Amino acid sequence: MRKRTDAVALEHERCVALGSSSPGSTAAVLDADCRLKHNLRPAGKGPAEPRCTEDKDMKRALGSPSLLQVSPHPPACSSPIFWTTCIPVSDLCLPTAVNWHCRRKNMWFRLRKILFCVLGLYVGIPFLIKLCPGIQAKLIFLNFVRVPYFIDLKKPQDQGLNHTCNYYLQPEEDVTIGVWHTVPAVWWKTAQGKDQMWYEDALASSYPIILYLHGNAGTRGGDHRVELYKVLSSLGYHVVTFDYRGWGDSIGTPSERGMTYDALHVFDWIKARSGDNPVYIWGHSLGTGVATNLVRRLCERETPPEALILESPFTNIREEAKSHPFSVIYRYFPGFDWFFLDPITSSGIKFANDENVKHISCSLLILHAEDDPVVPFQLGRKLYNIAAPSRSFRDFKVQFIPFHSDLGYRHKYIYKSPELPRILREFLGKSEPELQH
Repeated sequence: MRKRTDAVALEHERCVALGSSSPGSTAAVLDADCRLKHNLRPAGKGPAEPRCTEDKDMKRALGSPSLLQVSPHPPACSSPIFWTTCIPVSDLCLPTAVNWHCRRKNMWFRLRKILFCVLGLYVGIPFLIKLCPGIQAKLIFLNFVRVPYFIDLKKPQDQGLNHTCNYYLQPEEDVTIGVWHTVPAVWWKTAQGKDQMWYEDALASSYPIILYLHGNAGTRGGDHRVELYKVLSSLGYHVVTFDYRGWGDSIGTPSERGMTYDALHVFDWIKARSGDNPVYIWGHSLGTGVATNLVRRLCERETPPEALILESPFTNIREEAKSHPFSVIYRYFPGFDWFFLDPITSSGIKFANDENVKHISCSLLILHAEDDPVVPFQLGRKLYNIAAPSRSFRDFKVQFIPFHSDLGYRHKYIYKSPELPRILREFLGKSEPELQH
């Protein structure tokens, strides 16, 4: 390529920078280039050359939307930029404003695509749940969520429960449930190395027994549950807990009827070994539904427990599902009850605490934190207002203990309350007899 003067190079680059990607604008750049060489012709060298006719051919070539067709031989005006045979139009310099416009247009297209996908998913989920009621049942039980992960439920000592024995019961054919039995903390040394028979015989001691029914998700080895076992054990209680069928290492398919039958089987197993020792039933969250089902059945057969304790209870599963934080985005969706609540009922899931308490004849204690984000505090208060005037409780204590939101106990940390031992002692009576070894 021939060397061109600095002045020509600067002027040419300025012309190209000011041009646009349109054929007309590029042609204008070419015109400017030829004029530049015409004006720069040295004086006295003869008359100025006429404008090169090749420029016209070049302008016609620029009409092509994709390429500039350029003669391989320099024209009469001898502009160095014509020495290239093919220049893609897309490679020409575009003004910044045009580039920004294209980017903004592409970004808006992507955003609109994402918005339509989210909207389609939002509208499609209710129809999916309506057509497949089993999905709603899974979301209520959450038995497939096993936390904490990678723990061996056969070894409760790994969770700091050195005075706990693991064993399995069989409520029905093809159903097996895993059970933990924690003895009072005063026996922790004596309990070391003892077998299942020793633990079963220990139920006949003078220490009272609490049958704990946990909520949905997780297993009997959940962190907050283990901490509650430790608190109750330190207060002098045997704690018997288990995983319903389909939870943890228990075998079977979860259902409200099955969960209630599992609890009834464990209660009868305890009573067959505990003699006259008092047995209390403690239910938490979804476990309160199992607890009231169980106690109602026990009262109907005239073998009620000494007391029922409900931690973070609800009135019934429909009201709880409607109040649950997961339902916020659909709460005002047209046909919410038909899409979301009716499938629960059609799956045979009711957990009607508000109906059950009308048929319970034993002392009732309700514990609820005001800042509970899962089961709203007002549902626990409403359940108490239903139970308190019930005729079935006229000869028994009914007590509601709220925990202020400033304490931060939320849905599952009431065990942290330093007032809990006093509350249980006043409601259940003294639970720590003379130490026995």
